[in-house]
Amino acid sequence: MAESLILLDGPASREDKYRNLMPQIEALISGENDLIANMANVSAALKQTFNFFWVGFYIVRESELVLGPFQGPVACSRIKYGKGVCGKAWQDGISVVVPDVDAFPGHIVCNSASKSEIVVPVFNQGKTIAVLDVDSNSLNDFGTVDVLYLEKIAGLLF
Repeated sequence: MAESLILLDGPASREDKYRNLMPQIEALISGENDLIANMANVSAALKQTFNFFWVGFYIVRESELVLGPFQGPVACSRIKYGKGVCGKAWQDGISVVVPDVDAFPGHIVCNSASKSEIVVPVFNQGKTIAVLDVDSNSLNDFGTVDVLYLEKIAGLLF
């Protein structure tokens, strides 16, 4: 089990940072069977690597998402099915990228400093069991590279 991350020195592209991080996350969670522990370490690794405003998981509990492990300021504890960006990603079973959260219909404001967001479903045997939610305090901070790698990271949990 890794106890610290090796971050790239100097300027690096976001894709380079993901490529560097992927094997470290794999090593970090391999051999650990507890989903909550793995979600906690994935959140911490993403926060440390990219310094995103907020990184965490919401876990499906009956008809709502319940706050799970995260890194960042306090957050909303529960989100209804289909509500907000997280609820939409859960409902549709696909990643949702929001360049400007203020322009997203029904966006749930957990913290007004959040400006853009990406939410990636976490699947187990084809069923969404959680979502990985990443917020930025910059507009239009997420794109196809983030979708690609965050989906791969979510897939490592099972």
